[in-house]
Amino acid sequence: MDTQEEHLIQALHSESQFEQAFSQLVHLYKKRLYWHIRNMVKNHDDTDDILQNVFIKVYKNVKKFKGDSKLYSWLYRIATNEAITFLNQKAKKYQISNEELQQHLVESLKADVYYQGDEIQLKLQQAIATLPQKQQQVFNMKYFQDLKYKEIANILETSEGALKASYHIASKKIEAFIKAL
Repeated sequence: MDTQEEHLIQALHSESQFEQAFSQLVHLYKKRLYWHIRNMVKNHDDTDDILQNVFIKVYKNVKKFKGDSKLYSWLYRIATNEAITFLNQKAKKYQISNEELQQHLVESLKADVYYQGDEIQLKLQQAIATLPQKQQQVFNMKYFQDLKYKEIANILETSEGALKASYHIASKKIEAFIKAL
């Protein structure tokens, strides 16, 4: 853990510095967490809602954070869990599978005024949507956020070896999907 992160954690545990430290935490991680969630749920408004829920959870629970992992790993884990919960609830509400929901979300990207991707990026999103949820997470974190396997392993609480295999399989499936178009 670097000294800047240690100081931030100490300030978050201090009554007199908490509000300022929390504002700093939001400022430091808001954009990265937004894109992490957005890659999962695809929709800007849903991402904003989930991100708000993430920071509410962090606000309520940050004093319990002991520093056993990096702060951003803890934040990403919360964001990942919130996004998965949201997707599962949405799929259940519409009585469709998670895979069908992912296909629907990708299709709705075309109409999203906040989506700035071109046709190739849309095809990539379609390919990613065909993957199982765990492979989607690994691929998004590695490909779009350029996280290291060790960081992803901390976030998803799994082994680096399993992640490497999962990313390799996901890449092959995506390549096959795009070639078949």
